[in-house]
Amino acid sequence: MEYQGLMDIEILFGLALVTVLLLRRFKFPSIVGFLVTGMLAGPYSLALIKDTHQVEQMAEYGVVLLLFTIGIEFSLKELMRIKHLVLLGGGLQLILTILAVTAAGAIFHFSIPQSVFLGFIGSLSSTAILMKLLIDAGETDTPQGKTALGILIFQDLCIVPLMLFTPLLGGGGNGVLEIVIVSAKAVAVILAAHYGARFVVPWIFGQVVKSRSRELFILMIIFIGMGTAWLTAQAGLSLALGAFIAGLAI
Repeated sequence: MEYQGLMDIEILFGLALVTVLLLRRFKFPSIVGFLVTGMLAGPYSLALIKDTHQVEQMAEYGVVLLLFTIGIEFSLKELMRIKHLVLLGGGLQLILTILAVTAAGAIFHFSIPQSVFLGFIGSLSSTAILMKLLIDAGETDTPQGKTALGILIFQDLCIVPLMLFTPLLGGGGNGVLEIVIVSAKAVAVILAAHYGARFVVPWIFGQVVKSRSRELFILMIIFIGMGTAWLTAQAGLSLALGAFIAGLAI
């Protein structure tokens, strides 16, 4: 049907308006209303949206823009200041969650590989959802907000090794070599983003400022944000992490 994608977006927006307004009366955050909207409109509920591919693509762009905005409001210096929260807090959260879920799975007679896999799933969170909740609550600059951000960044960095270990739990995969290769790619992307933020991005924006073109400035911001998100996705990391790194760089 012609303009079906536009109709689907209009249906989602209209349903989201109603859902969010109703849930806000009961003091629920907006993000809960958006999640309920997706559940209701999807093909497994009211089936208002049957072809979800285009909507999913637009949703990914929304996540990229949200994390990009959060990255802009943060700084590399601030991130380095909380590096102990990223490494120590994130590491403890991930390891302890996996161990706890594995132990619970063993109690309920799951096999060890199944229990560890469930631990992988339980140890990860949605960066976009949690950061949106912190923004709505005005807690992004609080100690708990920065702690949560550090843990979320660590989780995003760990997605690659966890995904590579998953086939090994089932007896498949290409072994340790594949883990080393993809992890090396991820490290290379993060290092490139770090040094790009220190040297390349300032030079690029220096040239853009000399042109005195507002349009060129906006285009360059979009190009760097989307490009960095794409690069991290190619390395097996999340789009959200790439967008956050791009925001930090800018």
